[in-house]
Amino acid sequence: MKKNILLIATGGTIASQKSEHGLAPLIQAKEILSYIPDVSGFCNPDAIQLCNIDSTNMEPCHWKNMVKAIRDNYDKYDGFVLAHGTDTMAYTAAALSYMIQKSRKPIVITGAQKSIDLEITDAKTNLLDSFCYAADENSQGVQIVFGGKVIAGTRAKKIRSKSYNAFDSIDFPFLAMIQDGRIMRYIPTVPFEEEVTFYEEMNDNIFLLKLIPGISPKGLRFLFEQYDAIIVESFGVGGIPASVADIFYGLHETYPDKIIIMATQVAHEGSDMTVYEVGNKIKKECKFLESYDMTLEAVIAKTMWMLGGKMLKKWELEQIFYKKINYDLIFDPHV
Repeated sequence: MKKNILLIATGGTIASQKSEHGLAPLIQAKEILSYIPDVSGFCNPDAIQLCNIDSTNMEPCHWKNMVKAIRDNYDKYDGFVLAHGTDTMAYTAAALSYMIQKSRKPIVITGAQKSIDLEITDAKTNLLDSFCYAADENSQGVQIVFGGKVIAGTRAKKIRSKSYNAFDSIDFPFLAMIQDGRIMRYIPTVPFEEEVTFYEEMNDNIFLLKLIPGISPKGLRFLFEQYDAIIVESFGVGGIPASVADIFYGLHETYPDKIIIMATQVAHEGSDMTVYEVGNKIKKECKFLESYDMTLEAVIAKTMWMLGGKMLKKWELEQIFYKKINYDLIFDPHV
């Protein structure tokens, strides 16, 4: 029996056409489906238009709408495909990994580097692959399907701005590859035993502080006063420069419950603040959380999720942050 798969269109390059000021999302959901008539050979496709925006304008409020659309239609369909712009696709995939957990039905996010109405485009292949994966009996959870690769939602990163092979899986194998409609799985599917859980609250009152050589401490007090969590994107395995370390110590004394997370600007192999004095000492004294091998997109989305609608103590938030969800964390910080 054919699976019923719902396309949820949100805009992006895949739905773009030329406008007076450049490419803009203009193609609607039903029209997107019309470009891939072969999809009806292996599933029953349907489509809704959730929004039609450039993914540069994607915000947590749109993630909430995606979750609501999937939750409202969860019993009607066997799987879901979200057509999305590529620039923030990894953030959306990570966010939905936390907002929709233990889904036995696949939630596939895809897009394209070229519009679907062009003669030469990656859009049709990506969309067909996504429907193929969503209609497969062994698919579940949140993934990105792009360029023939199936990537766990928390492991994806856009690494190329123009090429068709735009996405990679950071420090984790592809879940599968798709070629000519055939799915080659590298990681076996273990069916979820629990029921799906939907979360719709996200706290976006967080700040990403990117360290640069010679960074000034000016403004740090304002960040501690205004934001519920600060993610520090540091160098290498992670540390705080001497020029701002004393400020951090003082602000920690004033705001002992403030959530501070150390991440790294390096794409691969993650953080380890215990290696160098510049990281080890401040981690212990200021109670930093640490991203380890999580992608920056996953760290941001997970922080928004764990702070959303929850009044929890700092030690409870630490337990949630280090809970492994959809392959987001391989390293075990408790070993």
